[in-house]
Amino acid sequence: MAKSRKKKNSASPVRLPAFADRDHGIVHAVIETPSGSRNKFKFDEKLGFFTLSGVLPEGMVFPHAFGFVPSTKADDGDPEDVLIIMDEPTFTGCVVPTRLVGVIEAEQTEDGETERNDRLIGVATDSRDYSEVKRLDDLNQNVLKEIEQFFVNYNQERGKKFRVLQARGPKQALKLLESSLQ
Repeated sequence: MAKSRKKKNSASPVRLPAFADRDHGIVHAVIETPSGSRNKFKFDEKLGFFTLSGVLPEGMVFPHAFGFVPSTKADDGDPEDVLIIMDEPTFTGCVVPTRLVGVIEAEQTEDGETERNDRLIGVATDSRDYSEVKRLDDLNQNVLKEIEQFFVNYNQERGKKFRVLQARGPKQALKLLESSLQ
């Protein structure tokens, strides 16, 4: 009987290069959950597909696209999370060239265990509405507060505590990304 070999899926989104244009700080962002969705999707590397990993309560939706930067590994073992601000919703699995504008540094507590779970924030490079946003300070501060509050509420719904430590700019976001490259 022949042994079956596990083939690595070289087309896996988690194995794409992190940077679309390193010189200009443009990363690839793989969309897991489009903006406006109550459904939370996650890429399952074992299956090689995006899977439904939860449903938000009635009236609660992802305010912006959410996904990950490929070829990275965050402290929680998953690729670095990124929230992508863009003009219109896209679809699960779409790769969006994204300019990092900052990072929300945060701690997440579950079952008494606390770990860092920072959220990179970026703007789609082809955005018309947000083309002038180069750093978090360029966003309306109500938008940033709503993003932070979304993460607090989202984690609370999942039985976790999410505590925002601080919001930092694009240099800190790139530094975090560089430290997590695989």
